[in-house]
Amino acid sequence: MGCSKNVYDSENIMGQLSHKGYEVEHNSNNASDIVIINTCGFIYDAKQESIDTILAAIKDKQAGRIEKVYVTGCLSERYKNELPAEIPEVDQYFGTHDMIELLKTFDVDYKHELIGERKLTTPSHYAYLKISEGCDRSCSFCAIPLIRGKHRSRSIESLILEAEKLAAKGVKELILIAQDLTFYGLDLYGKRRLNDLLKALVKVEGIEWIRLHYAYPTGFPEEVIQTIAEEEKICNYLDIPLQHINDDILKSMRRGHNRKVTENLIKKMRKAVPDVAIRTTLIVGYPGETEEKFQELKQWVADTEFDRLGVFTYSHEENTHAGKLTDDVPEAIKKQRQEEIMEMQAGISYEKNQQKIGKTYKCLFDRLENGYFVGRTEYDSPEVDNEVRVNAQEHYIEIGKFIDIKIENAEAFDLYGVPVR
Repeated sequence: MGCSKNVYDSENIMGQLSHKGYEVEHNSNNASDIVIINTCGFIYDAKQESIDTILAAIKDKQAGRIEKVYVTGCLSERYKNELPAEIPEVDQYFGTHDMIELLKTFDVDYKHELIGERKLTTPSHYAYLKISEGCDRSCSFCAIPLIRGKHRSRSIESLILEAEKLAAKGVKELILIAQDLTFYGLDLYGKRRLNDLLKALVKVEGIEWIRLHYAYPTGFPEEVIQTIAEEEKICNYLDIPLQHINDDILKSMRRGHNRKVTENLIKKMRKAVPDVAIRTTLIVGYPGETEEKFQELKQWVADTEFDRLGVFTYSHEENTHAGKLTDDVPEAIKKQRQEEIMEMQAGISYEKNQQKIGKTYKCLFDRLENGYFVGRTEYDSPEVDNEVRVNAQEHYIEIGKFIDIKIENAEAFDLYGVPVR
């Protein structure tokens, strides 16, 4: 359940179990003796989805379709005292730091030497690479530090080893993930070393794309911008959650930056990498977000014209700093504000995509779906961004291959094209 960091953790659990000889499947509809649910506990909707999944598994267990149900991940870490009492039918609960204990339940000793040997749940040509765990930021709305703990970087050497093993398996695209990529190295090396890591990763043979997810704007290591511009393997793409633009809201959110800092960073990125695709996420309905402050946010989105954008409605979370504030924006208003910005972003995306018609882009193809081969440009991350579609009745494309595609038509979030042979 939840984010790509949970995907990565699940893949490691699967790899360890598979090495011991267990037959492990991901999100399978096939009958299983044992189900392990890796939960999300971030915001209300994600928590509810995790709970519903647990209850569905319990129902299958009671009907005799499965033997045991284990629950791990963020929800069971955050509510470790409440869940066993509320849903006692689960055989055992484990938190985010309990992988070794979980594996021991199956008589499996965790093997550090299996770094990079995880069982991929993504298509075999791309993989997530988690470079650190936890977070030292104190954003008022976020429960992640409560769940995942303090920031802990992995060594550059271990990450290069994992990248090499993934490349040997056929992985061509690495998607770097962390709660905050820009903090990488501070705990291990006493300074930010994301740039050094990137310089080392581009030397890994077989890796053709390196994509950056979840880069915090405050204290952004600006040398990384130059490296993106210089290194062909690093996608001209940056996922940088900005959350809001009003200074009062940003201060209450404890983001550590203001509107001026945000706008200057975007200008520097676009100057150094003119065709960079900037993806961001926003929160609407945060406590104290008046109509005036929302209109400021909306106008800023219109003026900035982000390439990719997602909007969350504020979720009032206990034990966070914002949880002490009054949740004073009605849910209906939150939803309306979300829809307003997303409708505007669809128009921005449509106009940007129209400008791509007639141009040729290098694309990596992920799947065959509904009569189309579906791929992505370097400006698009899987599952969350735009896609490139090629008619499968007219053209054949090998999944997992890079193909040059000439764009012939475009919608708000889809491009349609033909191969350039």
